[in-house]
Amino acid sequence: METEDLTIEGLIHDLNNVFQTVADGAEVLATDPRWQRLAGTLERSVERGRRIVTSIMESSRSQADLGPVVSGAIQFAQDFIENTHHRPVMFSSDVQDGFPVPGSSAAWERVLVNLLLNAAQAGAEHITVIAGDGKITIRDDGRGIPESVLPRIFEPHVSTRSSASGLGLSIVRSIVEKNGGRVIARNAPRRGAEFVIELSA
Repeated sequence: METEDLTIEGLIHDLNNVFQTVADGAEVLATDPRWQRLAGTLERSVERGRRIVTSIMESSRSQADLGPVVSGAIQFAQDFIENTHHRPVMFSSDVQDGFPVPGSSAAWERVLVNLLLNAAQAGAEHITVIAGDGKITIRDDGRGIPESVLPRIFEPHVSTRSSASGLGLSIVRSIVEKNGGRVIARNAPRRGAEFVIELSA
């Protein structure tokens, strides 16, 4: 394979071709009432994938409104849970109006999706996103984080589930720190876990 075939631009071009194929398939499925729900999930997944690859190409720091990002992340998490036959999870949010986050909306959607799915897969039944005063908190009522794992929770390949890759929280920390913030993991006082993202002023 020639070196130029491995450029970011080339990879994004190829990924967009994949997304288009999935989008075309979703359009066909949407014509059959039995598959309209799945078609909607596929269409939203394609749009999310396109936002991610677009964010890779963004070279300048921008700013995003967190409210729509949270809504998109919750929608994706709900789609994922529904289509993987996971037990139902309730999501709620309380986001300050016009809450700004540095960087691209797609990057922050990746952060939130990873945290929401991580909480769901850890047994949470209710997950809440709260944002205000320079902080974003993702709180759940799951099993919490074992004390032995907590100090290493953001390291690559560290997971409380043997079948997981252990990369989701590492990606979260990388994106948050790239945008000038920091993320803290801790167990909630009564039950579950909390991930707190502190943004720089």
